[in-house]
Formats: sequence, C-alpha cells, structure tokens
Amino acid sequence: MSTRYPFTAVVGMDDLRLALLLNAVSPAVGGVLVRGEKGTAKSTAVRALAELLPSVPVVAGCRFSCDPASPDAGCPDGPHDDAPGTARPARMVELPVGASEDRLVGALDIEKALAEGVKAFEPGLLAAAHRGILYVDEVNLLSDHLIDHLLDAAAMGASHVEREGVSVRHAARFLLVGTMNPEEGELRPQLLDRFGLTVEVAASRVPEERVEVVRRRLAFEDDPAGFAARWAGEESALRERIVAARELLPQVALGDAVLLQIAATCAAFDVDGMRADIVMARTATALAAWAGRTEVTSEDVRQAALLALPHRRRRNPFDAPGLDEDKLDETLEQFKGEEPDEDPEPDGPGDGGPGDGGPGGGPEGGGIPPQGEGPAPEDAPAPEDLPAPADAPAPAPQGSGAGERAAVKAAEPFRTRMLSVPGLGEGAAGRRSRARTEHGRTTGSTRPRGALTKLHLAATVQAAAPHQRARGRSGPGLVVRRDDLRQATREGREGNLVLFAVDASGSMAARQRMSAVKGAVLSLLLDAYQRRDKVGLVTFRGRDAEVALPPTSSVDAAAARLEQLPTGGRTPLAAGLLKAHDVLRIERLRDPSRRPLLVVVTDGRATGGRAAGDPVALAARAARLHAADGTASVVVDCETGPVRLGLAGQLARELGGTAVTLDELRAESIAGLVRDVQAAGQTTQTAWRAA
Repeated sequence: MSTRYPFTAVVGMDDLRLALLLNAVSPAVGGVLVRGEKGTAKSTAVRALAELLPSVPVVAGCRFSCDPASPDAGCPDGPHDDAPGTARPARMVELPVGASEDRLVGALDIEKALAEGVKAFEPGLLAAAHRGILYVDEVNLLSDHLIDHLLDAAAMGASHVEREGVSVRHAARFLLVGTMNPEEGELRPQLLDRFGLTVEVAASRVPEERVEVVRRRLAFEDDPAGFAARWAGEESALRERIVAARELLPQVALGDAVLLQIAATCAAFDVDGMRADIVMARTATALAAWAGRTEVTSEDVRQAALLALPHRRRRNPFDAPGLDEDKLDETLEQFKGEEPDEDPEPDGPGDGGPGDGGPGGGPEGGGIPPQGEGPAPEDAPAPEDLPAPADAPAPAPQGSGAGERAAVKAAEPFRTRMLSVPGLGEGAAGRRSRARTEHGRTTGSTRPRGALTKLHLAATVQAAAPHQRARGRSGPGLVVRRDDLRQATREGREGNLVLFAVDASGSMAARQRMSAVKGAVLSLLLDAYQRRDKVGLVTFRGRDAEVALPPTSSVDAAAARLEQLPTGGRTPLAAGLLKAHDVLRIERLRDPSRRPLLVVVTDGRATGGRAAGDPVALAARAARLHAADGTASVVVDCETGPVRLGLAGQLARELGGTAVTLDELRAESIAGLVRDVQAAGQTTQTAWRAA
C-alpha cells in the first residue's frame, strides 16, 4: 500500500483543512465541496483525511459494513443476529469520472439469475463507501445518470437497485467529498446543495509559503515513508483531538438564541429550502466541539455561515459564489442574544477555537481569515474602469486600434426555448438533442458488440426459448448461452458542442445594440449550461478572427470572455466562419460522437479582412463549407433600423440553417428553431457523419 501525504504536512489551506476536520468530527455536517484552480493540493488533502478517521466496527464478513451494535435489518448479507464484530480502518472510496452505473450501484449476474433462478448481486462503490468517505475528483465532470444515483443515496441513506425483476436495497450513508476546477464547468444545483460545506482554494502568492510547499513535496517524493514518520507525532495528536471532539459533541448545547441567529442569517441571504439551516446548526456544533467547548457562540455561527452558505446563494451559473461579510455581521449583531461565558480552560484538547493555529496555519488552526482587509486585490476595477451609462459614448482604451471601443456590459439574460440538432446522434448524455444513449426509453434490441451493459430481457428469452429442448433443459432455470443475450437499445438526449461566432466589428459597436447582443448570447450560454453542452467562442473584428474560448464545459469562462469583448473595426465575416470551421474540424477528431451546433451572431455585413477578394463572396464560400459538413446552424440577425438589407438571412441560406432576429429570440418564438434547422437537415447530417 502506498504511503499517503500526511494531513498535517499540508501548508496553509486553513479553510479546506477546517472543513474536512469538522466533517471528521461530525459526519452529519454533510460533506465538503472543494473548488479551486488546478495544482492546489485539493486531492492530496482529501486523501490524507482518511488516515485520521477512527476505525469502524463492522459485522465480520458483511460486504455492506453493518454496525454490530445496530445491524441493518434489510441487509442483503443479513440477518446478523449475534454476529461477531470486528474493526477495520475507515475507507475512502474514489468514484472515477468515467465509472459505469453498475460499478457505482452494483451489478447483477444476469446469466446466473437466468440459468439458476437465484438473485446474485455484486455490491458497488456505494456499498463500499457506507460509513466512510466517498470521494469524487472532478465531480463537475461526472455523468448525469451517476449524479442521479448519488442524489438518491445521499437523500435516503440507502441505495436501491431495481432491474429485470430483481430488487436489492442496502444502506449507503457516507461522507461525500468532491473536488472540482470551476473552469471546467459547474455543478447541477441539486448536487451542489447536497454538499454540506464548500471551500474555495487557490495557490498561495506568498513566496515563503510556496517555497515550503515545494520543499515538503520534494522531501515526500524522495522518501515517502521517512517523511510520513517525521509527521507521525502531529498526525497522532490530531487523530486524538478528533476522537475527543467526537466524544464531546453530544454534550454541546445549541441554544435558542443561536438557532435564531442561524435562521435569521439564512433568511437574510435568501437561501432556498431548510437544508442550509440544518447544516449551519450541525457545523456550528462541530466547531464548538472542535474548540473544546460545550456552548455554541456567535463566532461559531459566523464561521458556519461562511462555509455553508456561499454555494447555496447562486441563482445562475454566472453568479460567483460568495457572501457579503458586512451583511452577515449586521445580521448576527441584530439577532445577538445572551452570549455564554467563555471558558478560559477548554474541556477538550487544544487551547483555543478553530483559529488558534500559528503562522502558516497548523492543523489545529483553520479559522477563516477576515476578508476585505489589507490592500485591494490586483484585479479590482479602478473607478475609471466601471461601466459607463448606457447612453454615454464608449471611449477607446489605451493602446487600442483605431475605431476600437471598450467592452460594454451585457443586458440581462432571458429564457430561450430549446434548440436542438436534427437527426439521431450518439454523443455524450445531456439534455438537448435526440440520441442513442445508455439511458432513456427502450426502443429495441441488438446483439451486444462487447460487454453486455443493458439486458433486453424479453428479447433474450425469445432468443433462448427455441433451443431449450436441444440444450437438454431439465430444471426450472432457462438454459442461456452467450449468443442468446440481447442488448437493449435506448433513446434519450445528448449534449452538443455549441460554438458561438460573434461579430464584434464596428457595425455592432453601438452600446445599446452590443449590450442586447451580449445579453442574447449570455441567455444562450445559460441554456447550454442547463442542457450540459460544451461551448466555444469565436469572435471576429478588424482584419481577423480569434478563438476567444476553445470548446469547454465551463460556461462561466465563456461568459467572462464575452463580458470583456471589445468592439470596433471592419467585419471579417469570412475569417470568422473559417475560424469556426477549423475549431469544429479539430473537435470532430477529438470527440467524433458530439454533434456541433453553430450559432452565428451578426448583422450579416462583410467588409473585408486579410484575404483578398469580394468580402461577401468569401463569406458565402466559407458558409458553404459548414453546409457541406452538415453542421446544424442558426444565424442570430442583429440588424436594426427601419431599412434592413437582409444579409443575415442570405448567410443563413448559405449555411443551410435558419435566421432569427433578436426580437424573435427574446419573444420565445424560437421554439424548435434548430430542431427544424432546414428541410434538408437529415440529408446534411448524413454528409457530416461521412466526413
């Protein structure tokens, strides 16, 4: 077994370590979601936590980790009356992003069930994680159907497997810990709410701390066992403190005044539902126990709010998680009751609260440092950078080209109707276009090409039935062979690659007009987030086009690039279409099963670029490349004014797609727009697949 990096050797990361330790003290807190940039020791800290957890008493031989003191009456390996107990280390089970449904919930031995007439169940990762930690790295990239199973198990504390007439239920209560990089996409709100606490992590900008991180990591890689041995004393002390806090936890009093503060805080921040109140109460109690106190204080409530509320306040994926600390302090002060007398001699180990760590944040530390103090952050906007009124002229930024204008703020996003690609795809599971998927309604059966994943029971029985006499069947079981098995074919929904090609030329540069255009694109980005698409952004202005954002699952990143987009210059429409064609060509090689949807946002004017020739003819030729590839497309016509040239409509015809105005997009008359992209859409999809 490989040696894990010691938890106490992690440099800094006070909030992260505190959140993990609070869950170790009180698993009822509900887990931790760790958000942060790559390379910030998120996974290292989570894996190190498992070594600190106390051992777990289990029924000997039970595959579902039943507690000898109160075994599960419905355990598939039960009953466990008078079964001997034993102890084993706490488990940390890792759920890979690419795991199958059978690996998560468990697998049924279909051949054995058909041949012998018995229920044979192999437990999955949910059973292995019971009474331990279920860790999901890159949780935001997890498939939707796996997320659905996690939600069910987290809500009910049990996993139910219902397949082909076989029903299995087992307990599945675990500490859910997830890590993610927000640049790669956000989580569904339902799963986000299942995490009790959330922590934002970032690499330290203090040179001395960075040096210490590198020094310790190199020492660990040179001699893992020796490095772990040097930290064994600190690890043992921290383990003992966790045990002492667990023993103290039932004695912690949560008074009415504190409960009122918790309720008032959740109400003040408009948090949906009641889960936040419960999580805050449990977190505040765990904080008191961790500090060795039997009374919860206002400071415990404050720290609990900073850990439990930020991720529950997001109303859409473009909202940055966070909490107004001034408003939090005002609310706590307004509803402050009688504070318990501080005990100068804590009842448990340690000599202070969660913030008693020394410089650098020792394992006993973990207090949340006050924000808003010290120098302003480097990326804070200067007064002159704040958005100007809508009717004010847009000044050219320093160093910009002639005619370039500063970025304008996007208008408020609005709800759009569903856009979908015609035909039947085979891409990644999502919520946009029709596709053959592993999940959905059953439409037929076929012989399995590889491992059988979804049995079509009726078709299998029908294939095996004519051969029973020849196979010498004599018992009740059906004699089934490999050739009899049939795979169910199912139809569901897939996610697509939505590539935006946005005209940022001078003809689009009127502030109100560009604000409306950005609002429309932002609305479509929000729709892409909800339908689990990948998105990309190509912009064109001046003499050329650029890939502002390569295809990604992060609509946050796309929205940020869109917000910063300046305008001005000529309209190299052909360059924008060619750049979009290159992006789609590369993506077909990387992910051939994900079908693209091209959304061109322009007024249709073409006024030149680097290539010589008629700009309109060049744009038409570039558009026909997309049509030849069978790319589903829609042109959002941004032309305004009483006289319209209809150039966007001509572009849509060259693309083989459909044009829609901004007004039509907002008026929700876009229903089925790309689903009916063109009468010849089915034909062009055949051409695209052939390409």
